[in-house]
Amino acid sequence: MSDNLDWHSAQLSDDTVIDAKYRNTQNVRRYFKSRLGDDFKMNRNFMAWMRDNSGKTLKTACGVWREMQNGATR
Repeated sequence: MSDNLDWHSAQLSDDTVIDAKYRNTQNVRRYFKSRLGDDFKMNRNFMAWMRDNSGKTLKTACGVWREMQNGATR
């Protein structure tokens, strides 16, 4: 996917690439809740990770969120 991804309305998948224009939208939160369950919550550390990791996929982001919840840091 290109830097023209509309984070508000794009159909997101595990293969969606985080780009330089990433936005924390309701659409993104819905994707994460669908993959991580109702316990998913955005927090500052995870939002910073998303901002700083252009080129990685949302699937990778799910793994990072789980690690953060288990006390691991990246």
